[in-house]
Amino acid sequence: MTENYASLLEPINQFLHCPTPQAWIDEASKPENLTLLLTDHLVCELKAAQTAIWFIRKYVADKPSGDLMRNWLKPYEDFIFRESNDSDFINAHRSLSKSIIVRNELPWADELLEKMVLLIKEELHHFYQVWEIMQARGLPYRKITASRYGKGMMREVTNHEPDMLVDKLICSAYIEARSCERFASIAPYLDAELAKFYVSLLRSEARHYQDYLELAEHISPRDIAPRVQAIGAAEARLISEPDSELRFHSGVPAF
Repeated sequence: MTENYASLLEPINQFLHCPTPQAWIDEASKPENLTLLLTDHLVCELKAAQTAIWFIRKYVADKPSGDLMRNWLKPYEDFIFRESNDSDFINAHRSLSKSIIVRNELPWADELLEKMVLLIKEELHHFYQVWEIMQARGLPYRKITASRYGKGMMREVTNHEPDMLVDKLICSAYIEARSCERFASIAPYLDAELAKFYVSLLRSEARHYQDYLELAEHISPRDIAPRVQAIGAAEARLISEPDSELRFHSGVPAF
């Protein structure tokens, strides 16, 4: 890994409360787990795009724009949830450039929209890249269960506004930071093609966590440091505790 990427990862490693356990790396890098790893990675890219669209639809866009954005994801959701083989990801990606109308005058609305639309485009592009790798290697896509990680993170979210929005942004920052750290952690243990691919994702994933954290800081009426600390501690527990299933964000293997 180049020095540039090492410097890019330094703030992420400081932000996260713990590194990925070596036991996870050892299990995830086994050749027999490659299909599972790439399948969950594929799903994670879609979930990241869904989260960003949720933020826009709930807090920023008018209803017609929100409905349009839901259609952006239809080919990807059809493939993942309904196992449709007719999804045209290339043409679907071209439709992402249509304008979104902001329904309110919140001072951070344009910033949230700009950051989330870019994130959506990048996550769906990564989805297509993972799918291409699976296709090239003859690895089948089959539905898998979700990890406990996402639900565990959402349990940390306050249930009243504006704290709920801020907490969800902080949770998303940790999820993106962990993804970036995991790409870097597992890359040296994979074959050259996959290692190059995962290293290529680091720059955009590092920016995603920063974008979420900046939005939380701009939106919150108070210092977010206590919430960042609390949610970070919860994230570290999820990563460090035993897990009965291997997933991209699972904890220490216990199976």
